[in-house]
Amino acid sequence: MTTDTTAPHAPRTSAADTVGTDIGLLVLRVGCGGLLFVTGSEKLFGWFHGAGWQRTTESFDRMGYQPGRVFGTLAGLCEFTGGALLVLGLLTPLAAAVVIGTMINAVHVTWPHGLVAASSAVLLIVAAVALGCAGPGRISLDHDRPWQRRGPVWGLGAVALGVVAAAITLAVK
Repeated sequence: MTTDTTAPHAPRTSAADTVGTDIGLLVLRVGCGGLLFVTGSEKLFGWFHGAGWQRTTESFDRMGYQPGRVFGTLAGLCEFTGGALLVLGLLTPLAAAVVIGTMINAVHVTWPHGLVAASSAVLLIVAAVALGCAGPGRISLDHDRPWQRRGPVWGLGAVALGVVAAAITLAVK
């Protein structure tokens, strides 16, 4: 029996691994960001058979987010803008923070109905944290730009900003 005594080498990343990662991040961004863009569009404009702004504001009033006009508009804008930024891979840590803050409020509203009711919002939070840490990948508008930021510090910063924004919203609603 022989024992390998050579020093371990750093793992090599192949081009296929990098392309696979970029495609995976693109799918995650477009899937989650697209879903948020659609739900924001439903709230603000009534697109995709949505409730539209008036019914959204009434709904937010009933949920205890008063005035509903302010909070319904903010939620719609956050979903619409955060989703669009994720799809484009633009200002990704900021987009992640917007999604995290908005979805924490969605969890707050849906949690009394059980985990299944809150599961979509929880999954969007998880995806936003992952994208905040990993970055958008090379298939994005952020790629190789001076403003591009990624890594655990930026991911945790996105989480912190999202949590603070959600806490403020929950405190003043």
